[in-house]
Amino acid sequence: MQVSNTRKMSIRQLFAPALLAIAIAPLALTAQADSHGDREGRGADRERMEERMEERRQEVYERAEIPEEKQAELNAAHAEHREAMHALRDEHKERVAEILSEEEQEALRTAMYEAHEEYRGQHGKRGHHGENADSE
Repeated sequence: MQVSNTRKMSIRQLFAPALLAIAIAPLALTAQADSHGDREGRGADRERMEERMEERRQEVYERAEIPEEKQAELNAAHAEHREAMHALRDEHKERVAEILSEEEQEALRTAMYEAHEEYRGQHGKRGHHGENADSE
């Protein structure tokens, strides 16, 4: 019986972080949206990033030999998707603002940033386990 209780504790310990991650995932999107929003000094960076993404997309279209008319359709679909995502993010931010006070939102952003930095410290910038996993 003792083994069974130990195993239950292990399972609980494994699932608790996952459940917490699922619970705060929508809030993480809000924090990420805030950190990637168009702020002073970031407009040029965002513009360059969008240009690079367009160049990459164009390169992929050419590699796949997608005809120009279909490229235009794909680009329109991408733009619609992007606009929908922006609208959804704005709707979510409004909902979070209804639930949490400014102070609570700031505390949550800070906690999420700290948790993210801890994760990056353990798993590397992109979450890969390559070199960093060997050093643990």
